[in-house]
Amino acid sequence: MTIFIFAFIAMAMIIAGMAVGAILQNKPLQGSCGGLNSIGMKEGCEVCGGDDDECKKEQERQQQLAGQADLAYDATRR
Repeated sequence: MTIFIFAFIAMAMIIAGMAVGAILQNKPLQGSCGGLNSIGMKEGCEVCGGDDDECKKEQERQQQLAGQADLAYDATRR
């Protein structure tokens, strides 16, 4: 039982450390390098519909709007 408690505390500390690191970096979370494209499901993407240029355009739009106070955006717009 003691080993379980120590293992639980160790895992909780690791998770808390990762969370604090993510918060302090203040960057949005990103997906993996491969994503849907690596498994052949690229056309199923709800944001870009399989069009890489649309994703890049959306990122540029978000950079232009970075000065505004909104913390979210409508991903359904294309």
